[in-house]
Amino acid sequence: MSKKKTKEIKPSKERLLYLRRTRNEKAAVYSVRIFILVAIFGLWELAGNLGWIDPFIMSQPSRILNTIANLYAKGDLFPHIGISCLETVVGFLLGTVAGTLIASLLWWSKFLSRVSEPYLVILNALPKVALGPIFIVWVGAGPKAIIIMTLAISLIVSILEVLSGFMATDIEKIKLLQTLGASKWQVFTKVVLPANFGTMVNSLKVNVGLSWVGVIMGEFLVSKAGIGYLIVYGSQVFQMDLVMASVIILAVAAAVMYQGVLLLEKKFVKEKQL
Repeated sequence: MSKKKTKEIKPSKERLLYLRRTRNEKAAVYSVRIFILVAIFGLWELAGNLGWIDPFIMSQPSRILNTIANLYAKGDLFPHIGISCLETVVGFLLGTVAGTLIASLLWWSKFLSRVSEPYLVILNALPKVALGPIFIVWVGAGPKAIIIMTLAISLIVSILEVLSGFMATDIEKIKLLQTLGASKWQVFTKVVLPANFGTMVNSLKVNVGLSWVGVIMGEFLVSKAGIGYLIVYGSQVFQMDLVMASVIILAVAAAVMYQGVLLLEKKFVKEKQL
């Protein structure tokens, strides 16, 4: 049997130029981002060395690195990070899943959606930190209260955002399926859910920040460990290096979690295209 040779299709010059230009733009964006970050920390360090700011009050990148190194040497760094990350992930997943399910239920029942609308608006406007002491009394001081605080912050936002996307689905597509005899479940699974994939991903992105806000607020109130605890403890004993180091660790943890959501988005986009 003779082997058939497949002829490779070479990309055109325009395609190659487009790909090269896209790579150059991405490289330029990343380079500028890194430059800005390095410039901020470099200027911060320089300002402390030259006496433009008080390093004891404003801290410095070098002092922050020393503080993080000391936490690592004492074995306190990863336990505090791990506790906060675990609480954030649990609250994030609960808020996202529960919010999407409730939004689906409200889309399914227009009557229930109209009844709950004012309550959702009021709950969204209510400062959640005011509910912290109530949660502590209900479930006790500990991780449960922190997770409930996180859930309270992220849940309502998820419901409102996902429900808004569901309601804005192309009505012509829905009517077309209904004309063909599709059931409400088929309309939901074949049109509404696929059309709002971007909305649900955006809800995940928003919930990353909201979940961290909930965890840090909860740790401010009741925690004896975690990044929020380090911030409170550092401010109480006036160790601003510890406070700033905790803030930097918090920013890095939130950025890593956000990048995880972006990777999840890219994976699903590729599978959808295939």
